[in-house]
Amino acid sequence: MAAGKYNITIDQGSDYALQLTVKENAVAKDITGYSVRGQLRPSITSSTLTASFTGSLVTAASGILKVELTNTTTAAMSPGKYYYDVEIYTSNNAIVQRLIQGTATVRAEVTR
Repeated sequence: MAAGKYNITIDQGSDYALQLTVKENAVAKDITGYSVRGQLRPSITSSTLTASFTGSLVTAASGILKVELTNTTTAAMSPGKYYYDVEIYTSNNAIVQRLIQGTATVRAEVTR
């Protein structure tokens, strides 16, 4: 299954959260036993890590997960365009599945 494409907008200095439901053939996938990870970088091939999402399973049996960035993390990000993806994986990376990818636009904060 190919990863979905979804572009996001993040407000600098604000908390950010994205909740996803993993489905295969239009049916929620049980993701019990998986973990979630995701990263943002200035370009797809960059070795520079801008930020890492904190990932959690909300309702694993129903395929629901969440990725988040704290306001402290987004405050440290410069305004501009980044690239991100989110994956689920099993222990020892025996199974890795990229779920979603796209661009992340960080909008500058005025109030500090």
